[in-house]
Amino acid sequence: MRDKILATIEVIRPALQADGGDIEFHDVNEQTGVVEVRLKGACVGCPSSNQTLKVGVERIMRDRIDGVTAVINIADATACS
Repeated sequence: MRDKILATIEVIRPALQADGGDIEFHDVNEQTGVVEVRLKGACVGCPSSNQTLKVGVERIMRDRIDGVTAVINIADATACS
C-alpha cells in the first residue's frame, strides 16, 4: 500500500506545486486505511487546503488504492494540539 501511495502522491504533486504548494507522505495505518500527509508551501494556511485535501487528494487516493479510507493533514492535527 505504501508504494502505491507514494506513486499516487507523485501524480498529484505537480498540480499542488503549480500553485506554490506541495505534499509530503508521513505514514499510513493499513488497518484503518488512514493516510497521513503534510501539506507544505502555499497550502499551509490556505483557506482551500482542506477542500484540496478531501476533494482532490483523498478522492484520487481512494479511487486508485484499495483500502484507503481517508487522508489527513498532520500539520492541521499538530496545530490544534
